[in-house]
Amino acid sequence: MAPNLKSFIVFSSVFVMLLAISFSFSRTNYYKILHLKSSLTSYNYPTFFQSFLSFLLKTPKPNDSWWSNPISRPSHCVLWMAPFLSGGGYSSEAWSYVLALNEYMKNLKNPSFKLGIYQHGDLESLQFWEGLPQDVKDLAIELHQTECKKDKTIVVCHSEPGAWYPPLFETLPCPPTGYRDFMFVIGRTMFETDRLNSEHVKRCNRMDSVWVPTEFHVSTFVQSGVDQSKVVKVVQPIDVRFFDPLKYEPLDIAAAGNLVLGAKKPDSSPGKEFVFLSVFKWEFRKGWDVLLEAYLKEFSKDDGVALYLLTNPYHSSSDFDNKIVEFVEDSDLKKPVNGWALVYVIDTHIAQTNLPRLYKAADAFVLPSRGEGWGRPVVEAMAMSLPVITTNWSGPTEYTTAENSYPLQVERMSEVTEGPFKGHLWAEPSITELRALMRQVISNVEEARAKGRQARKDMVTSFSPEIVAEMITGHIQNILDK
Repeated sequence: MAPNLKSFIVFSSVFVMLLAISFSFSRTNYYKILHLKSSLTSYNYPTFFQSFLSFLLKTPKPNDSWWSNPISRPSHCVLWMAPFLSGGGYSSEAWSYVLALNEYMKNLKNPSFKLGIYQHGDLESLQFWEGLPQDVKDLAIELHQTECKKDKTIVVCHSEPGAWYPPLFETLPCPPTGYRDFMFVIGRTMFETDRLNSEHVKRCNRMDSVWVPTEFHVSTFVQSGVDQSKVVKVVQPIDVRFFDPLKYEPLDIAAAGNLVLGAKKPDSSPGKEFVFLSVFKWEFRKGWDVLLEAYLKEFSKDDGVALYLLTNPYHSSSDFDNKIVEFVEDSDLKKPVNGWALVYVIDTHIAQTNLPRLYKAADAFVLPSRGEGWGRPVVEAMAMSLPVITTNWSGPTEYTTAENSYPLQVERMSEVTEGPFKGHLWAEPSITELRALMRQVISNVEEARAKGRQARKDMVTSFSPEIVAEMITGHIQNILDK
């Protein structure tokens, strides 16, 4: 790769991240924020980067120190590269690791490494950045300035393998200049199907180590051809202090949602319905069709229930109301004599700071997914003491049990028919079983609440930040010792 292109790729990411961070200090400057937001949402990577090309290529060639922070003391560095400014599953997961590690390292007298972060793997979102708590923004600024020398740096590439060096799409590659320039390179990834494709196997085997979140992934990665000696299970943490039901009042969920199906009774007051909540990006894998069919077949207006779908587009348009209506019209669903049970869509951005309040407004969480890498919304709901119904396959099998949730039976395995994982298999959750479990939750409220309480206990005892941070620190120390 030519030196100028190297400079361009590395410093374009630095510039974009620092640009987004800088606007957090001028929140009242509406026009600047609007301009940046427009830039980040209206352009793809090549076009956006080209607009800054002349500026970037004047930037000095990067040397072994990409950042400067004289306060940093340990010589070794862990550079975590992930879509920190993007939102979504990998972003949420990466932040959970970094926040846990940072807090844990504060209590160490002589930490053996320092921590740095770097934007990688997806488009930046100003809306997501603005929704982060201020202390997280402050930490992002601090960690982005950490000095990391290549030959003393462990790089964590926290993204799907297509973003790893050399990337298959426009993104800052990870590691930025190739595998041999750094002390150790870790790929942190996961998949939602029963296997990996050959290209991803090849990319995983280039890594010094591959961290996956569950035993399910250990099995699927090794069976697909990833070197068993490289695969390490590192579970995800959940911030049980942030997601704590005792700290929050419920969000006004009815005001946040658009009523798509059903009609409220004239004499009913807000908050009287039993609220089912589901959180997902709008794609077939998430099983929104399974959820709607089960819910609309099982309940009617007289059951006093409401289903809220917090969703966002994923390679699709955002007219979710019409998509739901079309799905119902094209199905064999029959409208009950007394009317549809209520279905709401929340398609506006809910800031990270308000997510606990959203869960607090629900009585149960349900996600009949066909496959999950981990299931961030599921563990967030469990930390908030909600009874959870989710498919008993893939990522959630790492933490759901009959005691702390309602594992949803898999009816059969089905073949992925489109996209990059075409030909792979994933689960088809049972609609009949889902109907029964949703009915059970509203009919046995005390049992459901007991499962929710156990769910929170399990999140605290097995997946709290300090427990996972200690695990990660141990893995990193082993690398340094070698």
